[in-house]
Amino acid sequence: MKIIFAGGGTAGHINPALAIAGYVKEHCKDADILYVGAKGGMEERLVKESGFNFKGITISGFSRSLSLDGIKKNILTLRRIVTSSNESKKIINEFKPDICVGTGGYVSGPILRKAANMGVPIIIHEQNAYPGVTTKMLAKKAKKIMLANKDANKYFKAKDNIIITGNPIRKEILTESKEDSRRKLGLDNRPVILSFGGSLGARKINEAIIDLIVDTSRDDRFQHIHAYGQYGSWFIPSLEEKGVKLSEHKNLDIREYIKDMPTCLAAADIVISRAGAITLSEIQAQGKASILIPSPNVAENHQYYNAMALVNNKAAQIIEEKDLTGDTLINKVNNMLSSPSVIREYQYNAQKMSICDANERIYSIINEVLKA
Repeated sequence: MKIIFAGGGTAGHINPALAIAGYVKEHCKDADILYVGAKGGMEERLVKESGFNFKGITISGFSRSLSLDGIKKNILTLRRIVTSSNESKKIINEFKPDICVGTGGYVSGPILRKAANMGVPIIIHEQNAYPGVTTKMLAKKAKKIMLANKDANKYFKAKDNIIITGNPIRKEILTESKEDSRRKLGLDNRPVILSFGGSLGARKINEAIIDLIVDTSRDDRFQHIHAYGQYGSWFIPSLEEKGVKLSEHKNLDIREYIKDMPTCLAAADIVISRAGAITLSEIQAQGKASILIPSPNVAENHQYYNAMALVNNKAAQIIEEKDLTGDTLINKVNNMLSSPSVIREYQYNAQKMSICDANERIYSIINEVLKA
């Protein structure tokens, strides 16, 4: 079995591909796997760290800006579409894959398009509730389109090649328990809030979280784990300026980055976060109530649609960033904490939405397409 995986640009496209590739290798020891991504992109580092072979193509995305720099970037991208097609053809001829699996991002376009044109079967995994441009463009060429969220189904005309698989989820997310996690973290029986805005941090979320911490520091009525991100070095000084010294509040666990996410997620009662597809799949798998603040700076505003899939199933609440203030967040948190039955309802509905065997489903589809 020789498989090319293609996807990149963000961790949300890369990590699902690596999860699937790892599962394939675990169940088919002699599988020959090649990951194709953008030269110099995030995927190049992550793929090599995961132990898979990597080939890079020169490709970039289109700019939505009508500025001179935006126009120049789009002209360069058009040129690279041609050159990346030639690079993709060379990679396919040399590797001779039996199948190509795409997980989204503009980098997956050239390799999947060329593979389909050369007679290599392609399948696509779409993580979001609103499909990306690349997925929609390649839908007619794909043998199977695997959706993480059934809400994405309505954006495709042909339905016969669509299968709901869910998003691949790390084993640790599925196995961590609330009791063990709280013991590891030294937490007591008070409610636990987990909040984060991504590895870089999100300024508006950080600002609202500061107001929430200041409000609750008066009585330390709940425990709070927060990651302020790479660009949030101002977070702790700002807290101290508002009279909150971390040394005086043992219920506060403030970090730049959460390296033990499975443990922290399992310990939480309420999660406050962006609405990236993998984050939401992990929230669902753990059955957590959440307050979602979709990023407005993503393609097709897809995080809003991701969040609304949970909101419409009474599994989460939403605050759009344009409406986010310290007061709105404080009110949401206080209302949820004062209604344990609502938290339980959200937890139950989130867990009901979860698909925890995505890797098995996707591996089965790979084998099905290969046999066909």
